[in-house]
Amino acid sequence: MKTAHPPTVSAIRPEDNHLLAALAPCTLARLLPRLKFAHLSLGQVLYEPDVEMRQVYFPTDCIVSLLYVMQDGASAEIAVVGNEGVLGVSLFMGGESTPSRAVVQSAGGAFSLPRLAVKEEFNRHGELMHLMLRYTQSLITQMAQTAVCNRHHTVDQQLCRWLLMSIDRLSCNRLLMTQELIANMLGVRREGVTEAAGKLQKLGVITYKRGKIEVLDRGRLEVLSCECYAVVKRETDRLLNRKPRQH
Repeated sequence: MKTAHPPTVSAIRPEDNHLLAALAPCTLARLLPRLKFAHLSLGQVLYEPDVEMRQVYFPTDCIVSLLYVMQDGASAEIAVVGNEGVLGVSLFMGGESTPSRAVVQSAGGAFSLPRLAVKEEFNRHGELMHLMLRYTQSLITQMAQTAVCNRHHTVDQQLCRWLLMSIDRLSCNRLLMTQELIANMLGVRREGVTEAAGKLQKLGVITYKRGKIEVLDRGRLEVLSCECYAVVKRETDRLLNRKPRQH
Protein backbone atom coordinates (compact mmCIF):
# COMPACT_ATOMS: atom_id res chain seq x y z
CA MET A 1 0.00 0.00 0.00
CA LYS A 2 1.23 3.48 -0.81
CA THR A 3 1.65 5.79 2.16
CA ALA A 4 3.10 9.26 1.84
CA HIS A 5 2.75 12.70 3.34
CA PRO A 6 1.89 15.62 1.04
CA PRO A 7 5.11 17.20 -0.23
CA THR A 8 6.07 20.70 0.80
CA VAL A 9 6.01 23.42 -1.85
CA SER A 10 9.80 23.54 -1.87
CA ALA A 11 9.92 19.81 -2.65
CA ILE A 12 7.62 20.03 -5.67
CA ARG A 13 9.35 20.11 -9.04
CA PRO A 14 8.06 20.47 -12.62
CA GLU A 15 9.29 16.91 -13.19
CA ASP A 16 6.59 15.68 -10.78
CA ASN A 17 4.30 16.08 -13.78
CA HIS A 18 4.85 13.13 -16.13
CA LEU A 19 4.65 15.17 -19.34
CA LEU A 20 7.22 17.69 -18.16
CA ALA A 21 9.41 14.86 -16.83
CA ALA A 22 9.40 13.23 -20.29
CA LEU A 23 10.90 16.32 -21.96
CA ALA A 24 14.56 16.50 -22.90
CA PRO A 25 16.58 18.70 -20.48
CA CYS A 26 17.08 21.39 -23.15
CA THR A 27 13.32 21.63 -23.82
CA LEU A 28 12.43 21.76 -20.13
CA ALA A 29 15.13 24.38 -19.52
CA ARG A 30 13.50 26.59 -22.15
CA LEU A 31 10.16 26.35 -20.34
CA LEU A 32 11.36 26.69 -16.74
CA PRO A 33 11.55 30.51 -16.62
CA ARG A 34 7.88 30.72 -17.68
CA LEU A 35 6.49 27.93 -15.51
CA LYS A 36 4.77 29.26 -12.40
CA PHE A 37 3.80 27.09 -9.43
CA ALA A 38 0.38 27.49 -7.83
CA HIS A 39 -1.39 25.69 -5.01
CA LEU A 40 -4.91 24.75 -6.09
CA SER A 41 -7.56 24.39 -3.41
CA LEU A 42 -10.43 21.91 -3.30
CA GLY A 43 -13.34 23.16 -5.39
CA GLN A 44 -11.32 25.84 -7.18
CA VAL A 45 -12.52 26.47 -10.73
CA LEU A 46 -9.70 26.73 -13.27
CA TYR A 47 -11.78 27.07 -16.42
CA GLU A 48 -15.37 28.09 -16.99
CA PRO A 49 -17.36 27.06 -20.10
CA ASP A 50 -16.86 29.27 -23.16
CA VAL A 51 -14.34 31.55 -21.41
CA GLU A 52 -11.04 32.17 -23.20
CA MET A 53 -8.15 30.30 -21.59
CA ARG A 54 -5.06 32.22 -20.50
CA GLN A 55 -2.78 29.32 -19.51
CA VAL A 56 -2.44 25.58 -19.33
CA TYR A 57 -1.80 23.70 -16.09
CA PHE A 58 0.55 20.76 -15.48
CA PRO A 59 -0.68 19.14 -12.22
CA THR A 60 1.89 17.67 -9.86
CA ASP A 61 -0.11 16.34 -6.91
CA CYS A 62 -3.65 17.60 -7.48
CA ILE A 63 -6.57 16.11 -9.40
CA VAL A 64 -8.85 18.19 -11.60
CA SER A 65 -12.22 17.07 -12.92
CA LEU A 66 -13.59 18.18 -16.26
CA LEU A 67 -17.34 18.57 -15.77
CA TYR A 68 -20.14 19.15 -18.20
CA VAL A 69 -22.76 21.32 -16.51
CA MET A 70 -26.37 21.29 -17.71
CA GLN A 71 -28.66 24.32 -17.77
CA ASP A 72 -30.47 23.09 -14.66
CA GLY A 73 -27.20 22.89 -12.73
CA ALA A 74 -26.80 19.12 -12.91
CA SER A 75 -23.29 17.98 -13.80
CA ALA A 76 -21.27 14.90 -14.70
CA GLU A 77 -17.55 14.27 -14.97
CA ILE A 78 -16.30 13.63 -18.49
CA ALA A 79 -12.61 13.25 -17.62
CA VAL A 80 -10.09 13.53 -14.82
CA VAL A 81 -6.59 15.01 -15.10
CA GLY A 82 -3.68 14.64 -12.71
CA ASN A 83 0.08 14.38 -12.80
CA GLU A 84 -0.06 12.32 -16.00
CA GLY A 85 -1.25 15.19 -18.13
CA VAL A 86 -2.11 18.79 -18.84
CA LEU A 87 -5.22 20.94 -18.48
CA GLY A 88 -6.26 23.26 -21.27
CA VAL A 89 -5.85 21.19 -24.43
CA SER A 90 -8.29 23.51 -26.23
CA LEU A 91 -5.72 26.28 -26.02
CA PHE A 92 -3.09 24.52 -28.13
CA MET A 93 -5.65 22.73 -30.32
CA GLY A 94 -6.91 26.10 -31.54
CA GLY A 95 -10.27 26.29 -29.78
CA GLU A 96 -9.17 28.74 -27.05
CA SER A 97 -12.17 27.73 -24.87
CA THR A 98 -14.17 24.65 -23.91
CA PRO A 99 -17.82 23.89 -23.03
CA SER A 100 -16.73 22.06 -19.86
CA ARG A 101 -15.75 23.35 -16.42
CA ALA A 102 -12.45 22.39 -14.76
CA VAL A 103 -12.79 21.97 -10.98
CA VAL A 104 -10.14 20.88 -8.48
CA GLN A 105 -11.22 17.51 -7.08
CA SER A 106 -8.21 16.96 -4.82
CA ALA A 107 -6.14 19.93 -3.61
CA GLY A 108 -2.49 20.17 -4.52
CA GLY A 109 -0.03 21.88 -6.81
CA ALA A 110 0.33 22.58 -10.51
CA PHE A 111 2.65 24.52 -12.79
CA SER A 112 0.98 26.94 -15.17
CA LEU A 113 2.38 28.03 -18.53
CA PRO A 114 1.03 31.22 -20.17
CA ARG A 115 -0.88 30.99 -23.43
CA LEU A 116 1.80 32.75 -25.48
CA ALA A 117 4.54 30.45 -24.19
CA VAL A 118 2.40 27.39 -24.97
CA LYS A 119 1.78 28.51 -28.54
CA GLU A 120 5.39 29.47 -29.13
CA GLU A 121 6.60 26.07 -27.99
CA PHE A 122 3.84 24.24 -29.83
CA ASN A 123 4.71 26.04 -33.07
CA ARG A 124 8.25 24.71 -32.86
CA HIS A 125 6.70 21.36 -33.90
CA GLY A 126 9.01 19.71 -31.45
CA GLU A 127 8.92 17.42 -28.47
CA LEU A 128 6.30 19.22 -26.38
CA MET A 129 3.88 19.37 -29.31
CA HIS A 130 4.10 15.62 -29.93
CA LEU A 131 3.69 14.83 -26.23
CA MET A 132 0.66 17.09 -25.91
CA LEU A 133 -0.99 15.62 -28.99
CA ARG A 134 -0.50 12.07 -27.72
CA TYR A 135 -1.88 13.09 -24.34
CA THR A 136 -4.89 14.68 -26.06
CA GLN A 137 -5.59 11.38 -27.80
CA SER A 138 -5.49 9.57 -24.45
CA LEU A 139 -7.86 12.20 -23.00
CA ILE A 140 -10.30 11.64 -25.87
CA THR A 141 -10.17 7.90 -25.12
CA GLN A 142 -10.96 8.60 -21.47
CA MET A 143 -13.93 10.80 -22.39
CA ALA A 144 -15.33 8.24 -24.80
CA GLN A 145 -14.91 5.39 -22.32
CA THR A 146 -16.52 7.46 -19.55
CA ALA A 147 -19.58 8.04 -21.75
CA VAL A 148 -19.85 4.29 -22.39
CA CYS A 149 -19.33 3.49 -18.71
CA ASN A 150 -22.02 5.92 -17.56
CA ARG A 151 -24.47 4.38 -20.01
CA HIS A 152 -23.82 0.67 -19.55
CA HIS A 153 -22.26 0.02 -16.14
CA THR A 154 -23.59 0.07 -12.59
CA VAL A 155 -22.92 2.77 -10.01
CA ASP A 156 -20.84 0.19 -8.11
CA GLN A 157 -18.58 -0.31 -11.12
CA GLN A 158 -18.41 3.40 -11.89
CA LEU A 159 -17.33 4.15 -8.31
CA CYS A 160 -14.56 1.53 -8.51
CA ARG A 161 -13.33 3.01 -11.80
CA TRP A 162 -13.43 6.53 -10.38
CA LEU A 163 -11.51 5.56 -7.23
CA LEU A 164 -8.81 3.77 -9.26
CA MET A 165 -8.36 6.72 -11.61
CA SER A 166 -8.13 9.08 -8.65
CA ILE A 167 -5.52 7.19 -6.62
CA ASP A 168 -3.44 6.66 -9.77
CA ARG A 169 -2.91 10.41 -9.73
CA LEU A 170 -1.97 10.72 -6.04
CA SER A 171 1.03 9.70 -3.98
CA CYS A 172 -1.14 7.83 -1.46
CA ASN A 173 -4.31 5.74 -1.33
CA ARG A 174 -6.34 8.36 0.54
CA LEU A 175 -8.90 10.83 -0.81
CA LEU A 176 -10.79 13.70 0.80
CA MET A 177 -14.15 13.58 -0.93
CA THR A 178 -17.77 13.63 0.26
CA GLN A 179 -20.32 11.24 -1.21
CA GLU A 180 -22.29 14.22 -2.47
CA LEU A 181 -19.31 15.43 -4.51
CA ILE A 182 -18.67 11.94 -5.87
CA ALA A 183 -22.33 11.73 -6.91
CA ASN A 184 -21.98 15.05 -8.73
CA MET A 185 -18.88 13.78 -10.51
CA LEU A 186 -20.56 10.57 -11.62
CA GLY A 187 -23.88 12.23 -12.40
CA VAL A 188 -25.82 9.84 -10.16
CA ARG A 189 -27.93 10.08 -7.00
CA ARG A 190 -26.11 10.42 -3.69
CA GLU A 191 -28.00 7.40 -2.33
CA GLY A 192 -26.46 5.26 -5.07
CA VAL A 193 -22.93 6.32 -4.07
CA THR A 194 -23.71 5.74 -0.38
CA GLU A 195 -24.89 2.21 -1.12
CA ALA A 196 -21.93 1.43 -3.42
CA ALA A 197 -19.39 2.80 -0.92
CA GLY A 198 -21.03 0.80 1.84
CA LYS A 199 -20.62 -2.43 -0.14
CA LEU A 200 -16.93 -1.72 -0.73
CA GLN A 201 -16.41 -0.98 2.94
CA LYS A 202 -18.09 -4.23 4.02
CA LEU A 203 -15.83 -6.13 1.63
CA GLY A 204 -12.78 -4.50 3.20
CA VAL A 205 -11.82 -2.77 -0.05
CA ILE A 206 -12.08 0.77 1.33
CA THR A 207 -12.68 2.64 4.55
CA TYR A 208 -14.89 5.70 4.50
CA LYS A 209 -15.46 8.18 7.31
CA ARG A 210 -16.38 11.85 7.28
CA GLY A 211 -15.32 12.49 3.72
CA LYS A 212 -12.07 10.52 4.02
CA ILE A 213 -11.72 7.52 1.73
CA GLU A 214 -8.81 5.10 1.92
CA VAL A 215 -8.31 2.25 -0.53
CA LEU A 216 -7.19 -0.84 1.38
CA ASP A 217 -7.27 -3.47 -1.36
CA ARG A 218 -6.42 -2.09 -4.79
CA GLY A 219 -6.33 -5.52 -6.43
CA ARG A 220 -9.87 -6.29 -5.35
CA LEU A 221 -10.98 -2.84 -6.48
CA GLU A 222 -9.64 -3.56 -9.98
CA VAL A 223 -11.52 -6.86 -10.06
CA LEU A 224 -14.78 -5.17 -9.04
CA SER A 225 -14.36 -2.36 -11.57
CA CYS A 226 -15.64 -2.62 -15.13
CA GLU A 227 -13.25 -2.94 -18.09
CA CYS A 228 -13.34 0.83 -18.67
CA TYR A 229 -10.54 1.56 -16.21
CA ALA A 230 -8.15 -0.93 -17.84
CA VAL A 231 -8.97 0.30 -21.36
CA VAL A 232 -8.12 3.91 -20.50
CA LYS A 233 -5.03 2.93 -18.49
CA ARG A 234 -3.59 0.80 -21.30
CA GLU A 235 -4.16 3.50 -23.89
CA THR A 236 -2.63 6.21 -21.71
CA ASP A 237 0.44 4.08 -20.98
CA ARG A 238 0.79 3.20 -24.68
CA LEU A 239 0.50 6.75 -25.95
CA LEU A 240 2.81 8.23 -23.31
CA ASN A 241 5.28 5.32 -23.46
CA ARG A 242 4.85 4.51 -19.80
CA LYS A 243 5.66 1.12 -18.28
CA PRO A 244 2.74 -0.77 -16.70
CA ARG A 245 2.36 0.08 -13.04
CA GLN A 246 3.61 -2.49 -10.53
CA HIS A 247 1.57 -3.14 -7.37
